[in-house]
Amino acid sequence: MLNGIDALADALRESREYTLSMYAHLEGAQWRFPLLEIVNPPDWELAHVGYFQEFFCLRWRPDDPGGARRPSRLANADSLFDSRTVPHDDRWKLAYPPLAAIHGYLRETLERTLEDLAASREDDRHRFRLALFHEDMHGEALLMTLHTLGLAPPRRAHIAPPPAPSGPVRDVRFAGGEFLQGARRDDGEHAFDNEKWAHPVRVEPFAMASRPVSNGEFLAFVEEGGYARDEFWSAEGWRWREATGATAPRNWMRDGEGWSMRWFDSRVPLRPEEPVVQVCRHEAEAWCRWAGRRLPTESEWEFAARNGGRDDRYPWGGAVPSGAQALDYRLERPAMAPDPAAGASGLEMMIGGVWEWTATSFAPYPGFEKDAYAEYSEPWFHSHGTLRGGCFATRSRMVHNRWRNFYLPHRNDVFAGLRSCALADGSM
Repeated sequence: MLNGIDALADALRESREYTLSMYAHLEGAQWRFPLLEIVNPPDWELAHVGYFQEFFCLRWRPDDPGGARRPSRLANADSLFDSRTVPHDDRWKLAYPPLAAIHGYLRETLERTLEDLAASREDDRHRFRLALFHEDMHGEALLMTLHTLGLAPPRRAHIAPPPAPSGPVRDVRFAGGEFLQGARRDDGEHAFDNEKWAHPVRVEPFAMASRPVSNGEFLAFVEEGGYARDEFWSAEGWRWREATGATAPRNWMRDGEGWSMRWFDSRVPLRPEEPVVQVCRHEAEAWCRWAGRRLPTESEWEFAARNGGRDDRYPWGGAVPSGAQALDYRLERPAMAPDPAAGASGLEMMIGGVWEWTATSFAPYPGFEKDAYAEYSEPWFHSHGTLRGGCFATRSRMVHNRWRNFYLPHRNDVFAGLRSCALADGSM
C-alpha cells in the first residue's frame, strides 16, 4: 500500500528518476521522433508527465476540476501538454520550451507536489497515487517507444535472465464458480475507474496453460504457413494481415536456416524458450485457432490468477512482490522467470513476463462511474481489447490480479504475448 506520506514521497521521487533515465542517453537527431500513431514527441511526453502531476496534485480540486484558479507554472502548458485537448498529430507542430526548461518544470513540479503531499490528509492522497501510477505507465510507454524506433535501450543495470523452466507446459484445470471480479472498496489499494467495483461473475469450468506461449511454440505456427492461411484468422484479423503483409511477429527475421529478432537497436537470436512478445490480438487469436485452443476471457484470467477466485492480490498470495526478477525492467527482455513464490494453482508467469491478451473487449464494469481523470477509460470502451498480467517492464507497485490494461487489437508494439485455454473438448 502507498497510503503513508513517506512511502508515497519515495515512490514519486523514484518514478521521476526512472522517467528521466528512459531518454537520458539520447543525443542530437535521436530526439527528433517521426510522426507515428503509436509514439509521442519526446519533449512533449516528458513535459506531459510533469503537467499531469501538476494538474492533479497542485491544481485540481473537486470545486475546481479544470484547475482554472491555479494556473500552471509553465507558460502555455494547458495548450501544449494536456493530452485531453491536444490532438496527437498536432504534437509534432507545436513550439515547445527548451529541454532545459522542461527539466526545470519537472523538477519544480515534483518539489511542490512533495510539499503538498506532506500537508495532505489520508483521504485526499488518491490524487498523488494517480499521478504516480500515471508516470509509471509512461515509463513503460517510453521504453516501448525506444524499441519501436530501433533506438538503444536506457543505460540501466540489468540482471541475467534465469534458466528457462525444464518441464513441459501443461493445462491447469479450474472447476469454475462465482467470484467477485474487480477491486474491492475496502482493501485500501488504489483502483482505476475501470476496475470499480467488485461484482459477482460466474465462470464455467476451464483449463488454462501453465505458462505463456513461447517463441518456439509460435514459431511452429509461422513455419507451417499460419500467416498465409485465412482459416486461422478472424475477418478483422485477416484484413489486418493483408494490409500489413505480416508473415511473422513484428520484429522477427529469417537468419539463414534459423530466426533472429530485433531487440531495440540490436539483432539477437530468437530464443525458443522465451515468451513470444509483440504480437497483436489478431495474431494471438490466429495462433490459438491453429493450435486448437482459445484465448481466456478476462474473467477466466482473473479467476485463475486469484487461485480459483480467492481474494489474493497476486498469483502467489497477498504480499507485495519482493525482488521479483521479471518486474521493474530488471530483465533486458521477457523471460520465463520464476515467480516470487509458487502460486496455489500451479500457474506460472501470470505477472511480470508479457502482457497477456484476453478474448474480452474492454468494457465498463456494472455501475461504472468516471473518476477525476475522466478520460482514462471511457473513450476506449468497446474499441480496445483487454490485457492482463503486466510485463517485464511494468512497475511492480502497479500490477496485480485485478488490474486491467487495454489496447487496440492491431497494436503489436506492446510488450504483449498470450496464454491459451483448452477448448471444451480437449487440452494439451
